[in-house]
Amino acid sequence: MVGHSYQGRDINGILLLDKPCGRSSNNLLQKVKQLFLANKAGHTGALDPLATGMLPICFGEATKFSQYLLKADKRYHVTAFFGKRTNTSDSDGQTVSIRPVSINQEDLTVALNHFRGKISQIPSMFSALKHQGHPLYKYARKGITIQREPRLIYVYDLKLRNWKLPEVEIEVHCSKGTYIRTLIDDLGEYLGCGAHVTALRRLAVGQYTTNQMVTLARIEEISEAIKKKSLQTFTLLDSLLLPTDSALSNIPTVNLTSIIAEQIRLGKTVSISKQITYGLVRLTEGDANRFFGIAEIVTLGQLTPRRLMLK
Repeated sequence: MVGHSYQGRDINGILLLDKPCGRSSNNLLQKVKQLFLANKAGHTGALDPLATGMLPICFGEATKFSQYLLKADKRYHVTAFFGKRTNTSDSDGQTVSIRPVSINQEDLTVALNHFRGKISQIPSMFSALKHQGHPLYKYARKGITIQREPRLIYVYDLKLRNWKLPEVEIEVHCSKGTYIRTLIDDLGEYLGCGAHVTALRRLAVGQYTTNQMVTLARIEEISEAIKKKSLQTFTLLDSLLLPTDSALSNIPTVNLTSIIAEQIRLGKTVSISKQITYGLVRLTEGDANRFFGIAEIVTLGQLTPRRLMLK
């Protein structure tokens, strides 16, 4: 049976957890890690407790490539409540102001246009951004405000999905580093009535899609079945994992012979004939095209290793 007597497993891959509402990303990471009996796991980009949706969890060697998911663009479905502003910019916070809402759909459409493209955003004090080693929300809870530098983000698209004042539903496609709570707060201030987030769901990260997500209930169901049948195999659970290199499917691939692959593993820069100009590439080996890491072409025709899988 599954229990603490079992030694942790060395497994590799990516789980797209459909995060439930009300739980922290780290709490869910520890829960999933325990259910999989995994030795090593980490999430890529925390979601607020209020938020639901896609939380990629990387196991084992996949943690080496998690930064590429952190850098990926994201898609969200957000419900905004107009007329009330809170200190956290969501419904978990304290009310800062209540103002009348006298906007129509055209006003909102014009406002959404203002927030498309490259914009500057000042992160919320109620965020996990670090200042002197501590997250900003810890200062905020003590009533301390830290000066934050504006950050450039890119909002690829904003689509109005439902109009039913005082609540409005919007779909957002944005770059990494975008705070949806701050976006809604800024939108509310731009319209002069204030706004805050009442519901937020992450639909996609990079190339991953909504239908690839797995619920915690499904994972627990499989784990319980393993426990009841005293099975020592985790095949069903492991089948929920996506390949480690699925996070890198949008970059070119270079397939190497075993001899050249071994030179790369030794940290050497090798020459290649494949005509890829510059940038990162996925490395695969042999006829089986087995993924084993990423490299970078800094000089044309020269391949330099960057992050490699353990054999």
